[in-house]
Amino acid sequence: MSERPYLRVVRGNPDDAELAALTAVVAGLATAGGETDAPTHRSAWSDRSRLVRSPLAHGPGAWRASALPR
Repeated sequence: MSERPYLRVVRGNPDDAELAALTAVVAGLATAGGETDAPTHRSAWSDRSRLVRSPLAHGPGAWRASALPR
């Protein structure tokens, strides 16, 4: 059994509690993996940007154009 250890203490002398905490953190990070969740698609009905009014046009005849559909 000449397996290499997963963790190796390079400097210092950790006690059993510190070594167990380090092992738990590394094992938790290894099982968590990367972010594999794809961004969820939001419905257009729930889009809050539709509630914001678009800017009004300036200039002659702008008041007529404000009533026209966009």
